[in-house]
Amino acid sequence: MRRLLVAALVLAAAALPQGAGAARYAVGARSVAALTPLRAALPGAESLAPIPALVVEADFPPRLAALPGATYVERLGSRRIAFEPSDPLAARQVYLTANHAFDFWETLPILPPVRVGVIDSGIDYGHPEFAGKIAATRSFVGGSARVDTRGHGTFVAGLIAAAIDNSQGIAGMAPSAELVIAKVVKNDDTIDVEAEARAIRWAVASGARVLNMSIGGVRDPADPGVDTYSPLEAAAIAFAVSRDVVVVAAVGNADASPREPWLYASYPAALPHVVGVSALARDGSAPLFSNRDRVYNDIAASGQGILSTFPRALTAPFRDCAEQGYSSCAPDDYRDAEGTSFAAPQVSAAAAVLFAVRPSLRAEQVTALLTRTATDAEPATGCRRCPPGRDELTGWGRLDVAAALRALSGPIPAVDRLEPNDDAGPRARKLWGKTIRVEASLDFWDDQNDVYAVKLRKGQSVYASVRGPAGTDTNLILWKPAATEVNDLRRRTLVARQSARPGPRDYLAHRAPKAGWYFVQVKLSSPGAGPYTLVVVKS
Repeated sequence: MRRLLVAALVLAAAALPQGAGAARYAVGARSVAALTPLRAALPGAESLAPIPALVVEADFPPRLAALPGATYVERLGSRRIAFEPSDPLAARQVYLTANHAFDFWETLPILPPVRVGVIDSGIDYGHPEFAGKIAATRSFVGGSARVDTRGHGTFVAGLIAAAIDNSQGIAGMAPSAELVIAKVVKNDDTIDVEAEARAIRWAVASGARVLNMSIGGVRDPADPGVDTYSPLEAAAIAFAVSRDVVVVAAVGNADASPREPWLYASYPAALPHVVGVSALARDGSAPLFSNRDRVYNDIAASGQGILSTFPRALTAPFRDCAEQGYSSCAPDDYRDAEGTSFAAPQVSAAAAVLFAVRPSLRAEQVTALLTRTATDAEPATGCRRCPPGRDELTGWGRLDVAAALRALSGPIPAVDRLEPNDDAGPRARKLWGKTIRVEASLDFWDDQNDVYAVKLRKGQSVYASVRGPAGTDTNLILWKPAATEVNDLRRRTLVARQSARPGPRDYLAHRAPKAGWYFVQVKLSSPGAGPYTLVVVKS
């Protein structure tokens, strides 16, 4: 396909002026014998036999691709050498290669700063890798956020923002990241939801465009006694999303779940618009510890054998270890670290890089660029249990930073400016007027529901129709004014009308028995994603 595209570009250039400067081209043939007529048509061409190709210098002649027997035309040139950081431990950061972290760059770029909130256990503030990289710190659990007694936060922060090409230690993945450090982890390794919510609010107010949350609570839809869903946490995440922030969270490790492997992503990864990140083993497989999830597992990154920064106070007891301040000198749990906690910051760093390169991007565009350019995890890449396409083990596949950056040169994913509008009550978007047309989008894995509030008088009729993404089941539900949660199946008595026909088109009509704000829910009930059109008419 690539060579056909090259040929097509040559043909399309027929109208361009000639003589702008000669270039060298390779002209391919099916066999060495087929080179003979090509050489006759291209005097001066050099044969590369026994490779079935010719090399010719020409002023961009459009007729090359149309020559009889030519199978492809390729403009020749030197391939770039990717930037390689000079940091001495970078060669042991195997995830940099796996993620193609620097392959897009010939030299380290100078990019505008992008703030990344790290909601974690604090940071070793004086660590040389973070000199000039920390924009703000605050603790929400007492003590100082500039002291990290657990090590987890410093480890996560290093993956994102450790100084690059400074000839010491490791290289972070986001060259221009500025850290906003919010300490929420207590000394017993627990996290208070109130502290988390306050930290999210503060980090967003401090200018964070990306939030990394390598923390989580167990999700178990089948057992409310185990499930740790928090409406406050969900509200805090929705607030961040409404402020155009990319929220990245680890899907969780099975050692904190009822059994291994665990089939559900942790919270907050299992919330709408959050990028849920799973882990990949060194061989490309999905390790048992990495939680599975059919819906909320969005993307994967390296999660074994991870090397990063570590608090110097916690590496000091290992005096015989030369790499002080790094996890290679840390306690055993971190020396050959694994976990989804350390996969997530790789994705957060990639999000920060996209924002730095294109500051005008919105959060949902960054999310789409990262997930849709991921390399599919499948048996050929080492994941024997991963079927082709999106799967519960790795989501859309392995993070590929270079591919996401290259995608910026093409069509950018569309923006849905009405988000977040995922539930009834105050989170629904109000629609005004008698005839309303809404153009928006849905994503089964990230944004299954859009909810709109429509004010009706007693006895007034409303008609709603939707044309959803092609190939999906898109449904319409009208909720009564008392509804507050469209996903609460216990409140189905609050449904006024429902239309769930197969396919992307649905419609419904209703006469209001009493006045109030009714809620129109557009729901994507089958895998898929794309734009939809909703029309609401009141009479």
